[in-house]
Amino acid sequence: MAKRPSAPAVPRKRLTVTDYTLFAGVIVLIFFSIYRVNDVLVYNWNWQRVLSFVVRFDPETGSYSANLLWYGLMTTVRLAFWATVLAAIIGLIVGYWRTCNNLTLRIISRGYVELIRNIPPLVFIFIFFFFISSQIFPALGFDNIDRESVLVDNVLFRIFFGDVRLFSNFLAGVLCLAMFEAAYIAEIVRAGIQSIGKDQWEAARAIGLSRFNVLRDVILPQAGRKILPPLAGQFITLIKDSSIVSLISIQELTFLATEVASSTTKVFETWILVGGMYFCICFGFAVLFGWLERRARRSFK
Repeated sequence: MAKRPSAPAVPRKRLTVTDYTLFAGVIVLIFFSIYRVNDVLVYNWNWQRVLSFVVRFDPETGSYSANLLWYGLMTTVRLAFWATVLAAIIGLIVGYWRTCNNLTLRIISRGYVELIRNIPPLVFIFIFFFFISSQIFPALGFDNIDRESVLVDNVLFRIFFGDVRLFSNFLAGVLCLAMFEAAYIAEIVRAGIQSIGKDQWEAARAIGLSRFNVLRDVILPQAGRKILPPLAGQFITLIKDSSIVSLISIQELTFLATEVASSTTKVFETWILVGGMYFCICFGFAVLFGWLERRARRSFK
């Protein structure tokens, strides 16, 4: 009886001379940058002053409380969460339209995707904010929502949407990010659906399944495993892109970091700290999505 071939051994990961050289180069660059800042620019570091804008000590209550940068971080998380939910819904719908048999839906979806993908994000946000949200939101009464005492005192509303007085700006930022990122999600969904062979479509239709049932029960479960990694990358990109909405006066992390850097004149400490905050958020979600991807791969096997 012939022996089954054994699985190839996984090569051990070892650091090479090139790796050590790169590490040494990075360390040298860091120390050189510190030298330039300290001795050439004559910069006085003061981390305590900047850290107090994350959490500050209140002498009246004798306890610590959140400050500007913490509020900005929470606003960024809220923006990313709601924009991701809305972008995923729009992206799934538009991505499906890109593959459907209806010519009108294909034209509309492709026009939307091509329009968004070929406009710089900054230009799109300005167009959306100044020419769309400034006209639509007042007509819908969002400018008066801060006068609703029920929402002002609602704890859940503040947790999920922040300060009610800034809700119209927050909603504009969510819609801007969602509409922009949905175009890229739609292309990911389209590619995932079209990656499934036509024979599976034909086999499912042959046993009497409708197109919707084929898509739900056969195509999307397989396509979902393929589109999870690029969707994870797009979600992390959305978190980083959320800093752009600071230009339309949405008080997220980048906007408030600019205020802190201007008021304290501690530019290096502020932006290093903010960069670390963005890194922690993005890296945390990267680890989470990596775990979900491994779970999906094991369940498929």
